[in-house]
Order: sequence, then C-alpha cells, then structure tokens
Amino acid sequence: MLTLMEGRPESNEGRLEKEIRTYDLLDKLGVKYQRIDHEAAMTMEACKEIDETLQATICKNLFLCNRQETDFYLLMIKDNKKFKTKDLSAQLGVSRLSFAKENYMEEFLDITPGSVSVMGLMNDHDKRVRLVIDEEVLQGQEIGCHPCINTSSIKFATKDLTDVIIPAMEHPYTLVNLPVYEDSMKN
Repeated sequence: MLTLMEGRPESNEGRLEKEIRTYDLLDKLGVKYQRIDHEAAMTMEACKEIDETLQATICKNLFLCNRQETDFYLLMIKDNKKFKTKDLSAQLGVSRLSFAKENYMEEFLDITPGSVSVMGLMNDHDKRVRLVIDEEVLQGQEIGCHPCINTSSIKFATKDLTDVIIPAMEHPYTLVNLPVYEDSMKN
C-alpha cells in the first residue's frame, strides 16, 4: 500500500540530486506538495495505484522534436488521450513532430525515459524545450508528476503549476486543445 506524505523526504540518502533539486525548488517557491515513494513506474499502466493514491490529474509527458531535431517540445496531455502528431503539429504550426531521442532528454532536462516531467524544465537553462499543455490537463484542482525520477510522484495545486512553478522555471507554455479519439476512450 502506498502512503501519501507531506513535502520532501526526511533524508536525502539514496536519492538522486535531480530529485532533491525538485524538492528544493518547490520549497523555495513556497509550494505545498505531497509525495509518494514507489517502485519504478515506467508506463501509464504501472501508475494506476499511484494515481489512485495521489487523486490528482495525471498526464502523459511526451518529449518531442521536429524532423530536423532543432526544436524540442514537452507535451503534457491527459492520460486518457491518444497522441496523434498531426493534431499537435497543426495547432503549433510546425512540421511533423516525432519522439525526440533519449540523449536530448538527458542533455536538456536531466531526465530519462519513464521519468519525463514538467519539473525537468528547471534543468533547461538554455530554454531549448517549449512547454505545450493540452487544456484538459489544467482543469483539475491538483496535478501529479514525477520529481525528475520515476520512483517518486508528487502532487500540488494546478494553480501553483501555472502561476508559480512554470514562471519560476521561465518556460511560458502554449495551450492546445487535442481531440479525444474513440479508441482512446477504451483505456
């Protein structure tokens, strides 16, 4: 059984520096958050028990790039929506998007596959990644994400994400409205 705890862990022992930086940023900004420690969660399916405990809006975080690998995007989309590149490309006015290579994810965001999170933008000092959020993600009161590592999950107020965290990371976001497809409703 997973336990929802208030704030950062009591000890940094056994935790990666990028996870600690996440807690440091949230604490510095005065953002209240709750945390769950768990086994590595590599897929949305593995996150079901975590989601039930967090009771927050959970989203898929997709790291994308254009065909030339010169423009990079972090897309936050509700976990029940199916991503189709043509929909996002059309709304952003860019050529066809695809999943970016793992090495760019590590270089720009200091995160690895399975732990992609909006919090990784705090590591993008050169502002190489553009944040894109499907508007449904922002409709809930609270939002959940990984603290740059997939063995913990955190939740905080959606308003804190948009009004405090994102501005502090200096990554303005673009809102999009991605459709729901019938086959994605079966999930």
